[in-house]
Amino acid sequence: MRAAPNRLLGQPAPTAPNRVWVGDITYLPRQGGGWLYLAVWLGRCSRKIVGWDVRDTMPEDLVSEALRRALVVRRPPAGLVVHSDQGSQYTATRFKALVAKHGAQQSMSRRGNCYDNAHAESFWSRFKAELLGGGSFPGLAEAKLEISHHITYYNAERRHSALGYCSPNHFEAHLQTTSQLCLA
Repeated sequence: MRAAPNRLLGQPAPTAPNRVWVGDITYLPRQGGGWLYLAVWLGRCSRKIVGWDVRDTMPEDLVSEALRRALVVRRPPAGLVVHSDQGSQYTATRFKALVAKHGAQQSMSRRGNCYDNAHAESFWSRFKAELLGGGSFPGLAEAKLEISHHITYYNAERRHSALGYCSPNHFEAHLQTTSQLCLA
């Protein structure tokens, strides 16, 4: 399948939530060998994890289900940019249809250029260090539970220097309050 253009090149960082989401997949070690696969969608403005899914295989549905969850909860306006690498899950026909159905615009990193998706890559390094610390998951059920708890912590409490040492939830709440004050 054809890659989508990179809609992030030369663009300023978004100043409001639900304008740009970046997605990626990572491999998580499983006790006894093998892997689990975690897909996330991260809000580029607030660094909030807006959708995720984990499985013991890596089908197209892994990224689609994570995106569906984010779309249902966040209800972004038309024009949302959904950015990823050029992996087969993101170039699949059903994934592209899901993006189009919700009025979003697909964007993809240039081949071999991981810097285009640096926010997702940065999340993985922190996530693995904080949650796994070099360990592994016993199985899929345990991984789902631990990942759910960690993402809840990450969104509600984990502070980010890029957000003025606020958590993603606090940062978004502050943006909403500020924008409402500007309208008054």
